[in-house]
Amino acid sequence: MDGGGVEQVTLDTARAVTVAGARSLVVSAGGRMEADLAAGGSQSIRLPVDAKDPFSIWANAGRLVRIIRERGVSLVHVRSRAPAFSVLRAARISGVPVVATYHGIYQARSGLKRWYNAVMTRGDLTLANSAFTRDHIIAEHRLDPARIVVVPEGIDTARFDPAAVGSERVAALRGAWGLTDDDPRPIILLAARLTGWKGQTTAIAALARLTGPTAPRLVLAGKAQKPGAAEALEAAARAAGVSDRVRLVGAVEDMPAAYALADLVIAPSTLPESFGRGVAEAAAMGRPVIASPLGGPAETIVHAETGWLAPPGDPEAWTAAIGHALALTSDARAAIGAAARARIVSHFSLEAMAAGTFAVYRRLLEARA
Repeated sequence: MDGGGVEQVTLDTARAVTVAGARSLVVSAGGRMEADLAAGGSQSIRLPVDAKDPFSIWANAGRLVRIIRERGVSLVHVRSRAPAFSVLRAARISGVPVVATYHGIYQARSGLKRWYNAVMTRGDLTLANSAFTRDHIIAEHRLDPARIVVVPEGIDTARFDPAAVGSERVAALRGAWGLTDDDPRPIILLAARLTGWKGQTTAIAALARLTGPTAPRLVLAGKAQKPGAAEALEAAARAAGVSDRVRLVGAVEDMPAAYALADLVIAPSTLPESFGRGVAEAAAMGRPVIASPLGGPAETIVHAETGWLAPPGDPEAWTAAIGHALALTSDARAAIGAAARARIVSHFSLEAMAAGTFAVYRRLLEARA
């Protein structure tokens, strides 16, 4: 529980469970978000469920059996593959239902890895965080569609709300990033881990094609997935002649303020996103977003109405898409942003996620009654 999309969804769901009047127990290997779990009314239980060796998985199953029996657990919801092996054994011994959320488009280059990934489909029901993920599960694991329920991830639309972000927070972040108030050039934000498939090099190549006195600046927010990733992007910016317009700012704590600071948010991923949390968060903040039409973002964004979709890995297409978005009047961009937020509030809120998840819980519990 050290941060990330899966961890945030776990935290949000746990809080919703306690608000609904039930007890929420979260088993993990620990992490900084345990304090947030406690603040939301959940109890955190530490077990080495991150271990992948067979002995640890077997031992964890026994520990989970004791927890289920001693705490009167009615249902188990698992969100990661290694713990799922322990959970399935413990739940079958204890006679409680299991639901698993298939959070990622797990890569499988061998039959063994495909078997390992398929553990997320062996519970009573599998939740998919997008229609794209559902289709992937069916194609990859031949799972009966009746055993899959699509429950998109939910965004905290109270936290990610432009009305809730004061100007002082935006000003503080602007100063931390070395951006001045009197610079008329628009700011483009790409918030993602610094790794090849998130499209930072595509963004830099597109930026190099946008010239002139009001050519935009690009902020790359996110931590490096591997050593040297940041240095490689800095070198790419120098080679493209845009190092003066590219900022690498590392991980950002105040993401609502980061989105509020941006004139445009981009997500040029070259591989499918199972959901695309950053795209949804930016939209909730009323920011116009351009994303690759791979995976979840193609469901979050309605092209030309709540944002735009651009071909992955095509700098010229991204240059055109960014140029089009920035050429709009501020009122036109604001209208796109307002439509984007309205879509998130109605389809991808925490409340919508909780309602969909609880419907699955009720279905499983009633079937065992």
